[in-house]
Amino acid sequence: MVSLDEAVIARIKKHGHTFEIFVDPDLALAFKSGDGGDIAEVLAAENIFKDASAGDKAAEETLTESFSSTDVNTVASEIIRKGELHLTTEQRKRILEDRRKQIVDIIARNALNPQTKTPHPPSRIDKAMDEAKVKVDFEKSAKAQVDDVLKALKPLIPIKFEVVEVALKIPAKYSGSTYQTLHDFGDLKKEEWRGDEQYCVLHIPGGMQDELFKVMNKLTHGEVEIKLMK
Repeated sequence: MVSLDEAVIARIKKHGHTFEIFVDPDLALAFKSGDGGDIAEVLAAENIFKDASAGDKAAEETLTESFSSTDVNTVASEIIRKGELHLTTEQRKRILEDRRKQIVDIIARNALNPQTKTPHPPSRIDKAMDEAKVKVDFEKSAKAQVDDVLKALKPLIPIKFEVVEVALKIPAKYSGSTYQTLHDFGDLKKEEWRGDEQYCVLHIPGGMQDELFKVMNKLTHGEVEIKLMK
């Protein structure tokens, strides 16, 4: 639970009454944008106030009238989802920067240049977002904004979300240490043994191919053979 010193106020007005709660700004935004989480972790104080700054608690009758409940978690959930989150200018700036970075990371991991079948570096995506004058919404999750950002980038750079097929030949002595990595990167479509070598066909997000090559070469000390199929 975040401390009150680091918390911000979330507020809603219903039936002529004001209701406020103290919340963790980052967790509250994630909760508001639909990323879920435990509401108990979002709250900095387990109370519903009519004036949080003054410490004046809301009366149970007004909670029942406005929310049909006096349960703190139930009421707090509605306040966060439907109410206003009061962030400082610095908090807004930091959260916007984090949200933008999350969007860039998602696109970089999943997209590629359909003409060359190669990933776009995050710096190119970030620059294209500037060129497209993309406005990031700090109240929406990064995932919820990716489609709109991708549409804005397409007139500027060739980019597309695509899954690629990769074939790998791995010496048997490394099969144990690379097993989890293969599953972490994508969908293992085929696996067979030929003598002392493991042959795999893996489907991965297009933007992940360079990282896969780097990680697998490190794990096998360069002895892996990797081929991009399509």
